[in-house]
Amino acid sequence: MSTNIDPARQESAGNAPASAASTGAPVTGAGVSTATDAETTAGGDAIDTGTGRAPGSSATVIEPEPGKRKLSTAKAIQEAIAQEMRADDSVFVMGEDVGPYGGIFSSTTGLIDEFGADRILDTPISESAFIGAGIGAAVEGMRPIVELMFVDFFGVCMDQIYNHMAKIHFESGGNVQVPMVLMTAVGGGYSDGAQHSQALWGTFAHLPGMKVVVPSNPYDAKGLMTAAIRSNDPVVFMFHKGVMGLGWMKKNKRSIGAVPEESYEVPIGKARVVREGTDVTVVTLSLSVHHALDVAEKLEPEGISVEVLDLRSLVPLDRDAIVASVSKTGRLIVVDEDYQSFGLSGEVIASVAERQPQLLSHVSRVCMPDVPVPYASQLEYAVLPTATRIEAAVREAVAK
Repeated sequence: MSTNIDPARQESAGNAPASAASTGAPVTGAGVSTATDAETTAGGDAIDTGTGRAPGSSATVIEPEPGKRKLSTAKAIQEAIAQEMRADDSVFVMGEDVGPYGGIFSSTTGLIDEFGADRILDTPISESAFIGAGIGAAVEGMRPIVELMFVDFFGVCMDQIYNHMAKIHFESGGNVQVPMVLMTAVGGGYSDGAQHSQALWGTFAHLPGMKVVVPSNPYDAKGLMTAAIRSNDPVVFMFHKGVMGLGWMKKNKRSIGAVPEESYEVPIGKARVVREGTDVTVVTLSLSVHHALDVAEKLEPEGISVEVLDLRSLVPLDRDAIVASVSKTGRLIVVDEDYQSFGLSGEVIASVAERQPQLLSHVSRVCMPDVPVPYASQLEYAVLPTATRIEAAVREAVAK
C-alpha cells in the first residue's frame, strides 16, 4: 500500500469549497485541522474545529449549490470516498464486507473495482483488531476509513475507540494526530432487534476527543464524509439505514437528492435550517429530519408553521443555531431516535435554557424511551420517533 500523502493536505482543506452556516456566519470547521483541532471544552464543544487556516482567518467556507444531478445517500458516500482516494494515496478503507460485497448498506459499493484489495480491505470479524489497526495506520500518517458494520457492536471495540482513537492526540500533548474516520450504521425501523437497531450517537458525543457527524441526506453525506476524511481529528460518521436509499429497504423519497459532482465539504459543527417556520422549532437529525419535514408539510395548510433544524453534527454542537431558531418561534421540540435519558435531547434543551431561558414558552421531547429496541414491528414503531408522534407533539405545542 502506498503511503504517498498529498502535501497540500498538511496545510489546507484541499481544493473543495468549504461551507457556510445557515446564518451566513464565518465557519472554521471542515477540513484539515491544526494541532489543537481536537481540543474541547468541558462541555464537549470544539474550541477549533479546524480548516488548516490560521485562527481568526477571514476565509469562509461556502457550500456549493446542489445542482440537478441526483444521487442516493449511499452513492453520495461512495463518491466522496472515491474522490478522496483518487486525490490522496494515504486514504484507504477497511472493515467487514467492504470489498466485493460493497458494505452491507452499500457504503463502499464499487470501490474495490477501482482501487483494488490493497486499498479496500475486507477484515475478519474482529472489530477490536481492525479498528486498532486503523488507529495505528492513522498515527503513522495514513487516512483510514474504518467501517464498524453496526454501531451496536461498539462494545467489543470501545477500548480502541475511546482509550486510543479519541485520546492519543491529548495524551501526546498535541504531537500525534489521528486522522481517521469511523463509519457506522445506526437506527431502527426494520425489525433488526435490540442488538442491530440503536442510534447511540449520544454515547459517542458524550465522550471528548471525537467529532461526531450524522447526515440526513445525500448532499450532506458527501460533504460531511469529505470533511471527515480531510480532518486531522478522529471523526465518527454515523449513517441511518433509512436515509441510504437502498432498493431493498422501505422507500424514502428524501433519501435521493441533488449532489454536486465536484468535491466539496459541508462544515463539521454547523447545523442547517432545512425548513423555515414561525410557530415551533423542531431540532433533530438523521432520519427524523425526514419525518419532521413530512409533518411540517402536512400541517402547513392548517396554518401551523414548523421550523426544522437539522443538526448535521453533534460534536461540535451548533448551539448558536439552536438558540437562533428558538428565538424566532419560542417553542422547542427535540426529536431524537437515541435514548431519551442522559442524551442529546437534554443537551439541546440545556443549550437554550442556560443561555436564554426567557425564550422558551414550550419545551418537549420525542425520543426513544429507555427500553431495548423491540424486534416485533408493531412494538418497534411504538417506541420510534415516528411522524405520528412528532405531529402530536407539534399540535400540543402550538395549542398552548
